[in-house]
Amino acid sequence: MRNTLTNRQQEYEVPVRQGGEFRHFLSHLRHIFELPEEFEPGVLEPKIEFSETKDAVNVVAEVPGIDEKDLDVEISADGYLSISGEKKSSMEHNKGDRYFSEVSYGMFQRTVPLPWDLDYAKAEGDYEDGVLKIRIPKTAIEQSKKKKLPIKNRKKQQ
Repeated sequence: MRNTLTNRQQEYEVPVRQGGEFRHFLSHLRHIFELPEEFEPGVLEPKIEFSETKDAVNVVAEVPGIDEKDLDVEISADGYLSISGEKKSSMEHNKGDRYFSEVSYGMFQRTVPLPWDLDYAKAEGDYEDGVLKIRIPKTAIEQSKKKKLPIKNRKKQQ
């Protein structure tokens, strides 16, 4: 057993600044302590998806593991959507003679432009199971900016 530990120590004595090797080390720890695969520290920046309908802009942001009370959503008058929050978690794993404990904390803020003329006063948001959904109605001016063009097939006309 002592030999195994010594070999492992020598194998992982690398500078922490080398990101790939440090991730490999974390993967090794996950295996030793039989931790779930989702245990991996990472960037908290949420993934954001925009979709547009005739009368609104819809925004979906993934913010898993964050309580709704720890989320802050703002829309500025100059057309920017800002989503910020903080995540606090701790994990303790004790199995036989093995013990692992980690506390993580992180804050994020993501600001994106909204290139539409929107009615910010009527914006709505819902949060469920780590998914934030925001609906922002378009103004009448924005709704009138697009016109569907009819397409004619010349072969059918002849």
